[in-house]
Amino acid sequence: MEPAHITDINFNEIIQKNALALIDCWAPWCGPCQAIGPTIEQLATEYAGRVLIGKLNVDENPQIAEQFQIYSIPTMLIIKNGREVARIVGLCPKNHIESILKKHLG
Repeated sequence: MEPAHITDINFNEIIQKNALALIDCWAPWCGPCQAIGPTIEQLATEYAGRVLIGKLNVDENPQIAEQFQIYSIPTMLIIKNGREVARIVGLCPKNHIESILKKHLG
């Protein structure tokens, strides 16, 4: 399953429809963002139906990037019931991302 394509326009609707979401804030020119891409795709497949996994291109969607004060990428926002509950900045292993997701899944 592909990660959802998140934009300034659909962000609020997607967040309201999904109790738990992980949004990968990235840009095509960012090396670490490219490196974490396959991990984000794996998570989208493995957590399908439980967690919305999405990708937000910060160059194309500056409003959300500004709203969440994203100054370095990759930044992964964990949003539960419409509120940011965690943030992971930088390239990190899949098990680290999963451990944070699982805290909020219960």
